[in-house]
Amino acid sequence: MKFPQELRYTKEHEWVAFDAKSGAGTVGITDYAQGELGDIVFVELPAKGARIEAHKAFGTIEAVKAVSELFAPVTGEVVAVNGELESNPQLVNSEPYAGGWMIKIRLEKPDEIASLLSAAEYEKHVS
Repeated sequence: MKFPQELRYTKEHEWVAFDAKSGAGTVGITDYAQGELGDIVFVELPAKGARIEAHKAFGTIEAVKAVSELFAPVTGEVVAVNGELESNPQLVNSEPYAGGWMIKIRLEKPDEIASLLSAAEYEKHVS
């Protein structure tokens, strides 16, 4: 199982890659989460322009065995949505840290990044 060092993680199994230069973060679910869910069949995401709040649900992910809520790791405005997931939700399974990203957020409170788990802390959390 992979836990990329440059990402920050939530206890609910989301990750965020923060770009300090643009002030935006890319959000997805972890390799661990997609493995636990199994085959992803549908992802419901917010529209571009939506405001999301840290630790609150921003969408749902449906797998063959369950439907789960997606929780925002940070607060901000959705500036991009991965449209590929509409026709190919399995990207979350095959590329959780690349093509399976879900949304990009312009962070309102960049200091929220510091409250998220490091790769080592997340790995400890799931083991």
